[in-house]
Amino acid sequence: MKRALALVTFLALAALAQGALKVGVVVSATGPAASLGIPERNTFLMLQELLDRQGGVAGRKVVFVILDDASDTTQAVRNTRRLVEEGAVAVIGSTITPNSLAMIDVVAEAKTPMISLAASKDIIYPVDAKRFWVFKTPQTEELMARAIVADMVARGVKTVGYIGFNDAYGEGWARYFEAELKAKGLQLVVSERYNRTDTSVTGQALRIIARRPDAVLIGASGTPAVLPQRTLKERGYRDLIYQTHGVANPDFLRVGGKDVEGTLLPAGPILVAEQLPSTFPSKRVALDYIQRYEAKYGIGSYSTFGAHAWDAWLILKPALERALKKADPDKDLAAFRAALRDEIEATKGVVGTHGVFTFTKEDHLGLRFEDAAVMVRVENGRWKLERIFR
Repeated sequence: MKRALALVTFLALAALAQGALKVGVVVSATGPAASLGIPERNTFLMLQELLDRQGGVAGRKVVFVILDDASDTTQAVRNTRRLVEEGAVAVIGSTITPNSLAMIDVVAEAKTPMISLAASKDIIYPVDAKRFWVFKTPQTEELMARAIVADMVARGVKTVGYIGFNDAYGEGWARYFEAELKAKGLQLVVSERYNRTDTSVTGQALRIIARRPDAVLIGASGTPAVLPQRTLKERGYRDLIYQTHGVANPDFLRVGGKDVEGTLLPAGPILVAEQLPSTFPSKRVALDYIQRYEAKYGIGSYSTFGAHAWDAWLILKPALERALKKADPDKDLAAFRAALRDEIEATKGVVGTHGVFTFTKEDHLGLRFEDAAVMVRVENGRWKLERIFR
C-alpha cells in the first residue's frame, strides 16, 4: 500500500513538473463582431474552469491564453504572432473571416495548428501548403447557401436580390450563393455591398427594391446585419428576407426587434436543439452545452458562436491526448505541434453541437450537410425550426 501511494505521489509530482499546455485563442470580443466573439470568449472561460477542476488533459494543465482582436485584421495577426512566439501548442480563432484568413500565414510559417471559428470555405480550401495547418468548426457559406436555396425553391422563389458585407465574408457568400442559385435555376437580379461600420444603406436598399426580387439574402453577420433588413422594411419591401448563419445569436434578435420578425436563416442545429427530433445526432451534445452555458451566463444567453468554440475544444482535446503519446512539448515544441496537427486531421466521428466532425486530408471541416444545417424562422422574437434536411 505504501509503495502504491508513493508511486501515485511521484506521478503527481512529475505531472506538476511538466509545463502547462498553452492554447492560444483569438476572438473578436469588441468591435463590430463583438456579439459573436463574446460568447466564444465566455465559452473558453467556462472551459478553463472545467479543466482546472478536472486536472487538465492527460495530467497536464491546460491554459487558454485569450486575446481580443477588436474585430481588426491587423490586431488578429499581431495576436497570433504573439501566441505562437510564446509557445502556444495550437491557436483557436478568430471570430470573423477576414481575420482568420489573415492569420493563416502566421500559423503556417510557425507550423502551428489552427482551428478557425469563422465561416468562409476559403479558410480551409484548398488544403495547400498553408492550409495544411488550418481547420475550422463553423459551417461554410457553400454549405449554408445550399440550405437557403433549397428553402427558396420549396417556397417558389424565382428572383433574388443580395446585399452583403464588402469584405471576404460578404464576397464569399455572394460567390457561393450565386453558384447555388444558378444550379437550381433561380435568377440573381441585383447584388449590393456595404461596410460593417456603415450607418446607412438607403441607396443599396432602393436599388434592390427597384428590381422587385421575390426574396433578398443579407450576407452579413452579427448586429450589423440588422441595418439592411431594417432599411428594406422601412422602404416598403414586404417579401422574403433571408440572413446567413452569421446572425444566430441573441443580440441580433435584441437589436433587430420587430424589424427581424419573419427572418429566415440557415443555422447550426444547436440554435433550435430542443425542437430537434430525438434521433438528431448532435441534439444531446448541444443540450449539454446549452445547460452549461446558461447555468453560468443566464437563461437565453447561449448562441451558435460560443458553440463553435465548444466544438473546437471537443476536437482539440482528444487530439492533444493522442499527440502527448507521440511527442513532448517541453522537449520539442515543433515536433509536438506537428504531431498535434496530424492528430487533429485524424479526427473521426466527433459529435459536436453543430454536427459530426470527420476530417480528411482534403476536408478540414468534415461536416455533412444533413447533420449540420437546419432552416430557422424568427417568430415572436424567438428561433423556430422550419426545416431539416435529413
